[in-house]
Amino acid sequence: MVEKVYIKNRPATFEYAIEDKLTAGIMLTGSEIKSVRNGKVSFNDSYCFFDKGELWIRSLHIAEYVNAGYAAHAPTRERKLLLNKRELTKWANKVKEKGLTIVPLAMFINDKGYAKLEIGLGKGKKMHDKRDTIKERDVQKEIKRHLNRY
Repeated sequence: MVEKVYIKNRPATFEYAIEDKLTAGIMLTGSEIKSVRNGKVSFNDSYCFFDKGELWIRSLHIAEYVNAGYAAHAPTRERKLLLNKRELTKWANKVKEKGLTIVPLAMFINDKGYAKLEIGLGKGKKMHDKRDTIKERDVQKEIKRHLNRY
């Protein structure tokens, strides 16, 4: 039985207020998909951008596969995201109008064995919003702690 691969970008939900989510395919090489299946993905400072009507992701670090040999890949190269034209134009208009950004939220392998990237349309949080998030998280932890006691 194959283990499920689900790698989250935890800081993304803290830094951004996510308004909408989509699941996109991602174009990977053979050594990249093997590294993803091993869970060797890092989202540090990664973001999505539009170039000539296509959506790309930059700074997504996929570690080199040990046994790749001559077919090794560059760990932080730009990768194309696969969405249909309607979704691309809809999100491109939102990014232009409202000043939103597209943030990678998670990477996973679906049932068919394809790598998918969950992306979100987010607006950057202000410092007071981040404090509210921390406060809310602490309250939830306290409630859970008290409920587990009894």
